[in-house]
Formats: sequence, structure tokens, C-alpha cells
Amino acid sequence: MSIRAIIGFLFAVALWSGLQPAATSAVEPRRLLLLSQGPDGHPVTTHEYVAGQQILARLLRDVPDLLITQVKADVDWKDGPAVLDKTDHCVLFVSEGAKWVNSDPARREAFRRLAGRKGGLSVLHWGMGTKEAENIDVFVQLFGACHGGPDRKYKVLEAQCTPASDHPATAGMQPFKQKDEFYYAFKQDPNQELKSLLTARIDDREEMIAWAWQRKDGGRSFGFSGLHFHANWKQPEYQRLVAQSVLWTTQLPQPKEFPAKLTDADFQLPDSPKK
Repeated sequence: MSIRAIIGFLFAVALWSGLQPAATSAVEPRRLLLLSQGPDGHPVTTHEYVAGQQILARLLRDVPDLLITQVKADVDWKDGPAVLDKTDHCVLFVSEGAKWVNSDPARREAFRRLAGRKGGLSVLHWGMGTKEAENIDVFVQLFGACHGGPDRKYKVLEAQCTPASDHPATAGMQPFKQKDEFYYAFKQDPNQELKSLLTARIDDREEMIAWAWQRKDGGRSFGFSGLHFHANWKQPEYQRLVAQSVLWTTQLPQPKEFPAKLTDADFQLPDSPKK
């Protein structure tokens, strides 16, 4: 073969290679849905669901193979079941979430289908709540525990908080003090074994305020009762707990540099004046 022919052949191979699609990740991207709502009557800087989910999205932004979508689930949220059917994992940060899940049969069944697909289910603060006891059981079977019923327990105080030492969701965490409105003494199914991730010292007792649950369907659930105050997102241990726990529910590996670092601007409320 002549030199000219060899050069022509190599050029053709290079051109053909350049037209081929780039190699894709061997891991199928996981779709994470962050559900929030607008103001629910609590004072500004508390129950800031939308702003809180924005912070969580930023904490998780560098996780490979994770596609994050934030959606406001206000009013009837009629397209909700269809949205839930297109996601792999969900974080619920809404008002009286246990009632919200159970009040719409189509929505309730969509959450059950998500759990049946081994989906991750996470819930924050009032997202695990219900004033009426009738909503407790459905929520417990999905998320593991519920802050529900007229006898539900909660208290605003500065508490000593202690993370679990033997779970990936609390890796790298140290004991700390924090003021919050903590829910505790949750309603649970005695046949479901929850892993306590974080306890708070309340009335001279260690009370579980965050949990992880490896469900029998193969999926994972996580709950954290703190974050009444929006400013508490600035607590580094809170950031690590929530980000690592939500990532644990997705069953993706934890990156070496995690969670992502935040700036002061990340904590500002949408309507706050820019500094």
C-alpha cells in the first residue's frame, strides 16, 4: 500500500470515529424530585419550603448521575401523580405532609407506586405532620414514622444533638447544639425497624429526631424533624445530615467532596434584599 493510500485510510478512520456518539455513563441517572409549597401561615423565616429545597438542590448539585428537579406542589396539584410516576426518589418539604399525601387517593397511590419501585422517600419537618390521626398509618408505611395526631410531641429549645456513629448518612458528623422546633415521640409501626440517625436531649431524655429505614420493598426512607427555622440550614451538621441521608435513599455512592459548599447568598430568601 502506498503512503498516500495509508494516509487516506487513517483519515477515514479518524473521521468515522469522530462521528460516533460519546461514551455514556454506565450508571443510569437517578431522578430526584424536591417537592415544596408556598407560605402556610407561619412567620417569615420559618417553614420556608421552597427556599429550603433550593438549598438542598445546591448541596447535591455535584453528585454524579443525579438529576434534580424542584416542583411546587400547591393547591390541588392535579398533575402530581404523573410527575411522581416519572421520578425515582422524592424529598417532601410541605405543610402537614402526612395529610397532604393521604388526602388525594391518586396522589397516595402514586407514592405507593414510587415505593414499590424501590424509590427513595425523604421528609423534612412539617412534611411528616398531620393533625388528624387518620392520616398516620398510610404515611408510616411509606416514610417510616409520622408526627401525627392530637397528642403529637414537639418543643422549641436549644438541644444537644448526637449523630449515630455507624451509618453512612451521618459519616463525618460530630455532636453539636442547635435551637429548633423538634418533633419527637413519633408514631411508628412496631414491626418496622428504624435506624436512629440523630437524637436530641429533650426533658432529660435522648429523643430520636432523624431516622433511616431500609424498607422491605428494597427502597429506603429518611426523615428529619428539624428545620423549622430557615436559618438552621447554615448549621454544617444539618447540611451534612440532610444531604448525606437523601443521597443514601437514592442508593448512589457518596462523592469524596460532599456536600457542595454554600455561600451566604445561598441562604437568602427569594424576596430578601441582595447584599
